[in-house]
Amino acid sequence: MDWSREEVEAIVADYLQMLTMELAGQSFNKTQHRRWLQGKLNGRSDASIEFKHCNISAAMIDLGFPYIRGYQPRSNYQALLAIVAEEQVRGKITLDHAALAAVQQPAVVPTQTDFTKVKSEAPKKQHQAKEAVNPLLFRAVKRDYLEREAQNSSLGLAGEEFVVQFEHWRLVGMGQHRLADRVEHVSVSKGDGLGYDVLSFESDGRERLIEVKTTTFGRDTPFFVSRGELALSQGAKDQFHLYRLFEFRKSPRLFDLPGSLDQHCLLDPVTYRASFG
Repeated sequence: MDWSREEVEAIVADYLQMLTMELAGQSFNKTQHRRWLQGKLNGRSDASIEFKHCNISAAMIDLGFPYIRGYQPRSNYQALLAIVAEEQVRGKITLDHAALAAVQQPAVVPTQTDFTKVKSEAPKKQHQAKEAVNPLLFRAVKRDYLEREAQNSSLGLAGEEFVVQFEHWRLVGMGQHRLADRVEHVSVSKGDGLGYDVLSFESDGRERLIEVKTTTFGRDTPFFVSRGELALSQGAKDQFHLYRLFEFRKSPRLFDLPGSLDQHCLLDPVTYRASFG
């Protein structure tokens, strides 16, 4: 049964409240929120509500917002959901302030990390179609918070330094101490125009060219690549790796996208915004 506008408005409003609290560092109970929602919805099951939360996460990404941890984006959402989400975020001043503070906050490299728990599986590129939505709809929102975070130089530098440490650990673990000592933070030592940030190595000494993209949000958060980075991933696909760091402030994790980026991601032809659904 399709969700009515009243139901969609209720669940989106509750989602935005939880998202605002998460971005502000305040705790909340998802189960309590879900139970409250059931009184506002037409007998929807827990599974149906959870699935809708995941749809909202996908809509928030398309609006340039982060999403709530644990509600992995499901991109095949209804057009009505997109419309209601866009309507509601416009009036949420506190959400705007919380999101801006979250994406602009400086970052530092964690001092103690168990690198054995850092690697993660990469999301799979999806090809699910959404219902037709006015293409001007999402351009109307005044900020793209994910793009703002991508421009956070403190966060970017901290992520690159983290990867330098990770690569040193990886090579030492393979018994390649000399190669580990040659890992280089090239975006600092040689400038940021090379198309990659860290020079590392394979166990046989071949160069590994690593571009680092860091977010404090979830695994499925889109990232932005430059024309040069995309070209390098295609021209040096046997050497190029994009390391996507996520949940960086909480507990850093990363996944690796080796080779040409367009085989892993859906790339917006104008902004080179890379997403998975």
